[in-house]
Amino acid sequence: MSALFTPFTLRGVTSRNRIWLAPMCQYSVTAEDGVPTDWHLAHLGTRAAGGFGLVMTEATGVTPEGRISPRDTGLWNDRQTAAWARIVGFVHEQGAAAGVQLAHAGRKGGSSNGSWWFGSRVPAWETIAPSAVVWNGFPAPRAMDVADIEAVVRAFAESARRADQAGFDVVELHGAHGYLLHEFLSPLSNLRTDGYGGSFANRIRFLVEVVDATRAALPDEKALVVRLSATDWIDGGWDVAETVELAALLRDHGVDLVDASSGGLDERQQIPVGPGYQVDFAQEIRAKSGVPTGAVGLLTDPAQAEDVIVTGRADVVSIGRAALREPAWPLRAAHELGLSRFEAPYPPAYAKGAWRPADAPAER
Repeated sequence: MSALFTPFTLRGVTSRNRIWLAPMCQYSVTAEDGVPTDWHLAHLGTRAAGGFGLVMTEATGVTPEGRISPRDTGLWNDRQTAAWARIVGFVHEQGAAAGVQLAHAGRKGGSSNGSWWFGSRVPAWETIAPSAVVWNGFPAPRAMDVADIEAVVRAFAESARRADQAGFDVVELHGAHGYLLHEFLSPLSNLRTDGYGGSFANRIRFLVEVVDATRAALPDEKALVVRLSATDWIDGGWDVAETVELAALLRDHGVDLVDASSGGLDERQQIPVGPGYQVDFAQEIRAKSGVPTGAVGLLTDPAQAEDVIVTGRADVVSIGRAALREPAWPLRAAHELGLSRFEAPYPPAYAKGAWRPADAPAER
Protein backbone atom coordinates (compact mmCIF):
# COMPACT_ATOMS: atom_id res chain seq x y z
CA MET A 1 0.00 0.00 0.00
CA SER A 2 1.21 3.48 -0.86
CA ALA A 3 1.81 5.73 2.17
CA LEU A 4 -0.05 8.50 0.35
CA PHE A 5 -3.17 6.35 0.32
CA THR A 6 -3.19 5.32 3.97
CA PRO A 7 -6.03 6.79 6.04
CA PHE A 8 -5.32 9.76 8.29
CA THR A 9 -7.26 10.55 11.46
CA LEU A 10 -7.62 13.80 13.39
CA ARG A 11 -9.90 13.46 16.42
CA GLY A 12 -13.05 11.73 15.14
CA VAL A 13 -12.40 12.55 11.48
CA THR A 14 -10.70 10.09 9.15
CA SER A 15 -9.80 10.97 5.58
CA ARG A 16 -9.47 7.94 3.33
CA ASN A 17 -6.05 9.07 2.14
CA ARG A 18 -3.55 11.86 2.72
CA ILE A 19 -4.37 13.88 -0.39
CA TRP A 20 -6.34 17.00 0.49
CA LEU A 21 -7.80 19.55 -1.89
CA ALA A 22 -6.25 22.92 -1.06
CA PRO A 23 -8.59 25.86 -0.49
CA MET A 24 -8.77 27.91 -3.68
CA CYS A 25 -10.93 31.00 -4.14
CA GLN A 26 -13.38 30.73 -7.03
CA TYR A 27 -14.64 34.33 -7.20
CA SER A 28 -17.74 32.83 -8.80
CA VAL A 29 -19.92 35.34 -10.63
CA THR A 30 -22.95 33.32 -9.55
CA ALA A 31 -22.28 33.78 -5.82
CA GLU A 32 -24.51 36.41 -4.25
CA ASP A 33 -24.42 37.46 -0.59
CA GLY A 34 -21.85 34.76 0.11
CA VAL A 35 -24.14 31.88 -0.82
CA PRO A 36 -22.38 28.95 -2.55
CA THR A 37 -24.04 27.77 -5.75
CA ASP A 38 -24.13 24.86 -8.18
CA TRP A 39 -20.68 25.95 -9.33
CA HIS A 40 -19.30 25.18 -5.88
CA LEU A 41 -21.20 21.90 -5.81
CA ALA A 42 -19.65 20.93 -9.14
CA HIS A 43 -16.17 22.20 -8.27
CA LEU A 44 -15.93 20.50 -4.87
CA GLY A 45 -18.07 17.48 -5.75
CA THR A 46 -15.94 16.62 -8.77
CA ARG A 47 -12.80 16.54 -6.65
CA ALA A 48 -14.53 14.37 -4.04
CA ALA A 49 -15.50 11.94 -6.80
CA GLY A 50 -11.92 12.25 -8.08
CA GLY A 51 -10.56 10.57 -4.97
CA PHE A 52 -9.41 13.33 -2.63
CA GLY A 53 -9.37 12.32 1.02
CA LEU A 54 -10.57 15.73 2.20
CA VAL A 55 -12.10 18.51 0.13
CA MET A 56 -11.54 22.03 1.47
CA THR A 57 -13.65 25.04 0.48
CA GLU A 58 -12.29 28.36 -0.66
CA ALA A 59 -11.65 31.10 1.91
CA THR A 60 -15.13 31.63 3.33
CA GLY A 61 -15.88 34.94 5.02
CA VAL A 62 -17.06 35.05 8.61
CA THR A 63 -18.62 38.46 7.93
CA PRO A 64 -19.65 40.26 4.73
CA GLU A 65 -16.67 42.60 5.09
CA GLY A 66 -14.39 39.65 5.83
CA ARG A 67 -14.52 38.45 2.23
CA ILE A 68 -11.74 39.11 -0.25
CA SER A 69 -14.32 40.10 -2.85
CA PRO A 70 -18.11 40.39 -3.17
CA ARG A 71 -18.04 37.09 -5.10
CA ASP A 72 -16.56 35.03 -2.28
CA THR A 73 -18.57 32.59 -0.22
CA GLY A 74 -19.53 33.21 3.39
CA LEU A 75 -20.88 31.45 6.42
CA TRP A 76 -22.71 34.00 8.53
CA ASN A 77 -26.42 33.35 7.77
CA ASP A 78 -28.99 30.59 7.38
CA ARG A 79 -29.10 30.64 3.55
CA GLN A 80 -25.37 30.05 3.36
CA THR A 81 -25.52 27.29 5.96
CA ALA A 82 -28.26 25.45 4.07
CA ALA A 83 -26.42 25.79 0.74
CA TRP A 84 -23.21 24.45 2.25
CA ALA A 85 -25.08 21.53 3.83
CA ARG A 86 -26.20 20.37 0.37
CA ILE A 87 -22.62 20.48 -0.92
CA VAL A 88 -21.20 18.76 2.15
CA GLY A 89 -23.78 15.99 1.77
CA PHE A 90 -22.66 15.30 -1.79
CA VAL A 91 -18.97 15.34 -0.82
CA HIS A 92 -19.69 12.78 1.90
CA GLU A 93 -21.61 10.59 -0.55
CA GLN A 94 -18.43 10.36 -2.63
CA GLY A 95 -16.44 9.10 0.34
CA ALA A 96 -14.48 12.27 1.10
CA ALA A 97 -14.31 14.33 4.27
CA ALA A 98 -15.36 17.98 4.02
CA GLY A 99 -13.50 20.99 5.36
CA VAL A 100 -14.27 24.70 5.36
CA GLN A 101 -11.63 27.42 5.50
CA LEU A 102 -12.95 30.31 7.60
CA ALA A 103 -11.33 33.65 6.88
CA HIS A 104 -11.32 37.38 7.35
CA ALA A 105 -9.44 39.27 4.65
CA GLY A 106 -8.61 42.31 6.77
CA ARG A 107 -6.88 45.05 4.77
CA LYS A 108 -6.90 42.83 1.65
CA GLY A 109 -10.71 42.71 1.57
CA GLY A 110 -13.24 44.36 -0.71
CA SER A 111 -11.59 43.76 -4.08
CA SER A 112 -14.06 44.57 -6.85
CA ASN A 113 -13.34 41.47 -8.94
CA GLY A 114 -11.50 39.07 -6.65
CA SER A 115 -7.99 40.23 -7.41
CA TRP A 116 -6.20 43.19 -5.90
CA TRP A 117 -3.64 42.92 -8.68
CA PHE A 118 -6.11 43.49 -11.51
CA GLY A 119 -9.21 44.98 -9.87
CA SER A 120 -10.26 48.46 -8.86
CA ARG A 121 -8.11 50.18 -6.26
CA VAL A 122 -11.25 51.39 -4.50
CA PRO A 123 -12.42 48.70 -2.06
CA ALA A 124 -16.08 47.66 -2.06
CA TRP A 125 -16.26 48.38 1.68
CA GLU A 126 -14.17 49.86 4.48
CA THR A 127 -11.39 47.46 5.41
CA ILE A 128 -10.00 46.85 8.89
CA ALA A 129 -6.61 45.73 10.16
CA PRO A 130 -4.55 45.72 13.35
CA SER A 131 -2.98 49.01 12.26
CA ALA A 132 -3.62 51.58 9.52
CA VAL A 133 -0.74 50.23 7.43
CA VAL A 134 -1.16 50.50 3.66
CA TRP A 135 -0.76 47.35 1.59
CA ASN A 136 0.61 47.60 -1.94
CA GLY A 137 -0.50 51.19 -2.45
CA PHE A 138 -4.17 50.60 -1.71
CA PRO A 139 -6.28 52.69 0.68
CA ALA A 140 -5.26 52.51 4.32
CA PRO A 141 -7.47 50.25 6.45
CA ARG A 142 -9.10 51.40 9.66
CA ALA A 143 -7.16 50.32 12.74
CA MET A 144 -9.32 48.02 14.83
CA ASP A 145 -10.28 48.89 18.38
CA VAL A 146 -10.85 46.26 21.06
CA ALA A 147 -14.58 46.15 20.30
CA ASP A 148 -13.76 45.33 16.66
CA ILE A 149 -11.42 42.56 17.78
CA GLU A 150 -14.03 41.04 20.07
CA ALA A 151 -16.65 41.18 17.30
CA VAL A 152 -14.42 39.31 14.85
CA VAL A 153 -13.64 36.64 17.46
CA ARG A 154 -17.38 36.14 17.93
CA ALA A 155 -17.87 36.00 14.15
CA PHE A 156 -15.33 33.18 13.77
CA ALA A 157 -17.04 31.23 16.56
CA GLU A 158 -20.48 31.72 15.03
CA SER A 159 -19.25 30.60 11.61
CA ALA A 160 -17.68 27.53 13.20
CA ARG A 161 -21.01 26.70 14.81
CA ARG A 162 -22.68 27.02 11.43
CA ALA A 163 -19.96 24.86 9.86
CA ASP A 164 -20.80 22.10 12.31
CA GLN A 165 -24.49 22.56 11.56
CA ALA A 166 -23.79 22.23 7.82
CA GLY A 167 -21.97 18.95 8.44
CA PHE A 168 -18.36 19.97 7.86
CA ASP A 169 -15.84 17.60 9.44
CA VAL A 170 -12.91 20.03 9.61
CA VAL A 171 -12.65 23.77 10.18
CA GLU A 172 -9.49 25.53 9.01
CA LEU A 173 -8.70 29.06 10.21
CA HIS A 174 -6.92 31.12 7.56
CA GLY A 175 -3.97 32.64 9.38
CA ALA A 176 -1.79 33.06 6.29
CA HIS A 177 -1.25 35.04 3.09
CA GLY A 178 -1.54 38.51 4.59
CA TYR A 179 -5.15 38.27 5.70
CA LEU A 180 -6.38 39.52 9.08
CA LEU A 181 -5.08 36.81 11.42
CA HIS A 182 -1.67 36.95 9.72
CA GLU A 183 -1.70 40.76 9.85
CA PHE A 184 -1.79 40.58 13.64
CA LEU A 185 1.08 38.08 13.74
CA SER A 186 3.58 40.04 11.65
CA PRO A 187 5.45 43.07 13.05
CA LEU A 188 5.41 44.49 9.52
CA SER A 189 1.63 45.01 9.62
CA ASN A 190 0.97 45.11 13.37
CA LEU A 191 2.24 48.36 14.87
CA ARG A 192 -0.09 48.34 17.88
CA THR A 193 1.08 49.43 21.32
CA ASP A 194 -1.70 47.77 23.32
CA GLY A 195 -2.10 44.15 24.42
CA TYR A 196 -2.43 42.99 20.82
CA GLY A 197 0.86 44.36 19.50
CA GLY A 198 4.57 44.55 20.14
CA SER A 199 5.81 41.34 21.74
CA PHE A 200 5.36 37.86 20.29
CA ALA A 201 2.87 37.03 23.05
CA ASN A 202 0.80 40.10 22.22
CA ARG A 203 0.88 39.64 18.44
CA ILE A 204 -0.39 36.06 18.66
CA ARG A 205 -3.11 36.96 21.19
CA PHE A 206 -5.84 37.65 18.62
CA LEU A 207 -5.25 34.36 16.79
CA VAL A 208 -5.23 32.41 20.05
CA GLU A 209 -8.53 34.03 21.05
CA VAL A 210 -10.03 33.06 17.69
CA VAL A 211 -8.72 29.50 18.11
CA ASP A 212 -10.18 29.20 21.60
CA ALA A 213 -13.57 30.54 20.52
CA THR A 214 -13.66 28.31 17.45
CA ARG A 215 -12.62 25.20 19.37
CA ALA A 216 -15.35 25.89 21.94
CA ALA A 217 -17.95 26.17 19.17
CA LEU A 218 -17.06 22.78 17.68
CA PRO A 219 -17.86 19.31 19.02
CA ASP A 220 -14.83 17.47 20.35
CA GLU A 221 -14.90 15.03 17.43
CA LYS A 222 -14.52 17.76 14.79
CA ALA A 223 -10.98 18.70 13.77
CA LEU A 224 -9.50 22.20 13.90
CA VAL A 225 -6.71 23.19 11.48
CA VAL A 226 -4.83 26.49 11.19
CA ARG A 227 -3.13 27.63 7.99
CA LEU A 228 -0.05 29.73 8.72
CA SER A 229 2.43 31.58 6.55
CA ALA A 230 5.62 30.14 8.01
CA THR A 231 7.58 33.20 6.90
CA ASP A 232 6.95 36.62 5.39
CA TRP A 233 10.10 36.16 3.27
CA ILE A 234 11.31 39.58 4.51
CA ASP A 235 13.92 40.42 7.14
CA GLY A 236 12.20 41.70 10.25
CA GLY A 237 8.91 39.99 9.45
CA TRP A 238 7.19 36.90 10.80
CA ASP A 239 9.56 33.94 10.57
CA VAL A 240 9.83 30.16 10.87
CA ALA A 241 11.08 30.18 14.47
CA GLU A 242 8.00 32.14 15.54
CA THR A 243 5.78 29.78 13.55
CA VAL A 244 7.24 26.76 15.36
CA GLU A 245 6.71 28.42 18.74
CA LEU A 246 3.16 29.38 17.83
CA ALA A 247 2.35 25.89 16.51
CA ALA A 248 3.41 24.29 19.81
CA LEU A 249 1.17 26.70 21.70
CA LEU A 250 -1.76 26.14 19.35
CA ARG A 251 -1.47 22.40 19.96
CA ASP A 252 -2.24 23.07 23.62
CA HIS A 253 -5.28 25.13 22.59
CA GLY A 254 -6.86 22.30 20.60
CA VAL A 255 -5.42 22.78 17.11
CA ASP A 256 -5.00 19.39 15.42
CA LEU A 257 -2.86 20.26 12.38
CA VAL A 258 -0.92 23.21 10.96
CA ASP A 259 -1.25 23.78 7.22
CA ALA A 260 2.13 25.25 6.32
CA SER A 261 2.19 27.90 3.60
CA SER A 262 4.14 31.17 3.35
CA GLY A 263 4.18 34.79 2.20
CA GLY A 264 1.39 37.07 1.07
CA LEU A 265 1.80 39.86 3.60
CA ASP A 266 4.16 42.30 1.89
CA GLU A 267 4.79 43.03 -1.77
CA ARG A 268 8.56 43.18 -1.10
CA GLN A 269 8.68 39.43 -0.47
CA GLN A 270 11.19 37.41 -2.48
CA ILE A 271 9.98 33.82 -2.76
CA PRO A 272 12.22 31.14 -4.30
CA VAL A 273 9.38 29.29 -5.99
CA GLY A 274 10.04 25.73 -7.16
CA PRO A 275 8.65 22.20 -6.79
CA GLY A 276 7.80 21.54 -3.16
CA TYR A 277 9.31 24.85 -2.07
CA GLN A 278 7.28 25.01 1.16
CA VAL A 279 7.64 21.38 2.27
CA ASP A 280 10.64 22.18 4.48
CA PHE A 281 8.40 24.46 6.55
CA ALA A 282 5.96 21.63 7.19
CA GLN A 283 8.85 19.36 8.16
CA GLU A 284 10.41 21.83 10.59
CA ILE A 285 7.10 22.70 12.24
CA ARG A 286 6.24 19.00 12.60
CA ALA A 287 9.63 18.04 14.02
CA LYS A 288 10.04 20.92 16.48
CA SER A 289 6.46 21.50 17.69
CA GLY A 290 5.05 17.98 17.64
CA VAL A 291 2.03 19.17 15.68
CA PRO A 292 0.89 17.23 12.58
CA THR A 293 1.37 19.28 9.43
CA GLY A 294 0.10 19.64 5.91
CA ALA A 295 2.47 20.46 3.04
CA VAL A 296 1.42 22.62 0.10
CA GLY A 297 3.08 24.39 -2.83
CA LEU A 298 3.89 23.05 -6.29
CA LEU A 299 3.25 19.44 -5.32
CA THR A 300 2.26 18.11 -8.72
CA ASP A 301 3.81 14.67 -9.13
CA PRO A 302 2.47 11.55 -7.34
CA ALA A 303 5.97 10.23 -6.60
CA GLN A 304 6.91 13.61 -5.13
CA ALA A 305 3.82 13.62 -2.89
CA GLU A 306 4.44 10.01 -1.85
CA ASP A 307 7.98 10.90 -0.81
CA VAL A 308 6.73 13.72 1.44
CA ILE A 309 4.63 11.21 3.38
CA VAL A 310 7.12 8.34 3.36
CA THR A 311 9.94 10.51 4.71
CA GLY A 312 7.72 11.99 7.43
CA ARG A 313 8.10 15.55 6.23
CA ALA A 314 4.34 16.10 6.56
CA ASP A 315 1.22 14.13 7.43
CA VAL A 316 -0.89 15.22 4.45
CA VAL A 317 -0.29 16.99 1.16
CA SER A 318 -2.61 19.63 -0.27
CA ILE A 319 -3.00 19.77 -4.03
CA GLY A 320 -4.10 23.10 -5.49
CA ARG A 321 -3.56 24.21 -9.06
CA ALA A 322 -2.80 20.68 -10.22
CA ALA A 323 -6.28 19.76 -8.98
CA LEU A 324 -7.83 22.54 -11.05
CA ARG A 325 -6.22 21.06 -14.14
CA GLU A 326 -6.98 17.48 -13.15
CA PRO A 327 -9.96 16.93 -10.81
CA ALA A 328 -9.17 13.19 -10.51
CA TRP A 329 -5.48 13.71 -9.65
CA PRO A 330 -5.67 11.11 -6.83
CA LEU A 331 -6.96 8.45 -9.24
CA ARG A 332 -3.98 8.99 -11.53
CA ALA A 333 -1.70 8.96 -8.51
CA ALA A 334 -3.17 5.64 -7.40
CA HIS A 335 -2.49 4.16 -10.82
CA GLU A 336 1.08 5.47 -11.00
CA LEU A 337 1.85 4.27 -7.48
CA GLY A 338 0.65 0.77 -8.29
CA LEU A 339 -2.53 0.52 -6.26
CA SER A 340 -4.90 -2.32 -7.10
CA ARG A 341 -8.50 -1.80 -8.18
CA PHE A 342 -9.55 -2.45 -4.59
CA GLU A 343 -7.21 0.17 -3.11
CA ALA A 344 -7.82 3.09 -5.49
CA PRO A 345 -10.52 5.58 -4.40
CA TYR A 346 -12.78 5.17 -7.43
CA PRO A 347 -16.42 6.14 -6.88
CA PRO A 348 -18.77 3.17 -7.42
CA ALA A 349 -20.10 4.64 -10.67
CA TYR A 350 -16.59 4.64 -12.17
CA ALA A 351 -15.01 1.61 -10.54
CA LYS A 352 -16.01 -1.11 -12.98
CA GLY A 353 -15.36 0.79 -16.20
CA ALA A 354 -12.09 2.23 -14.93
CA TRP A 355 -10.48 -1.20 -14.92
CA ARG A 356 -11.74 -2.51 -18.26
CA PRO A 357 -9.11 -3.07 -20.95
CA ALA A 358 -8.69 -0.02 -23.11
CA ASP A 359 -9.76 -1.92 -26.25
CA ALA A 360 -12.79 -3.61 -24.67
CA PRO A 361 -16.17 -2.75 -26.22
CA ALA A 362 -18.33 -0.39 -24.17
CA GLU A 363 -21.23 -1.93 -22.31
CA ARG A 364 -24.65 -0.99 -23.58
